[in-house]
Amino acid sequence: QVQLVESGGGLVPPGGSLRLSCAASGFTFSSAGMSWHRQAPGKERELVAGISGYGSLTNYADSVKGRFTISRDNLKNTVYLQMNSLKPEDTAVYYCKAAQTPSRIYWGQGTQVTVSS
Repeated sequence: QVQLVESGGGLVPPGGSLRLSCAASGFTFSSAGMSWHRQAPGKERELVAGISGYGSLTNYADSVKGRFTISRDNLKNTVYLQMNSLKPEDTAVYYCKAAQTPSRIYWGQGTQVTVSS
């Protein structure tokens, strides 16, 4: 059974940092492109960052470039999102997504990130 379990969310003041983790199981982790998405209240879910199976390719939303870094550890079956210089507009539920093929897509349950003083 496929599982994606996010952790690391919380409340942080503006300018602070958080590191999200997504632990995967139930599929061949290195065969999946991994990505982080977020959804703020009243808004559609959006892509934040993505990384290829062996980590050679990454992409970021313009709004987080230079502040967020996605990485993965294929030995630990875990993908990370390091978030620095957080802003109130980064407040959202953050979701981890695994894509083995266009039809084999899995989502985690989400973790809340709140940026507020």
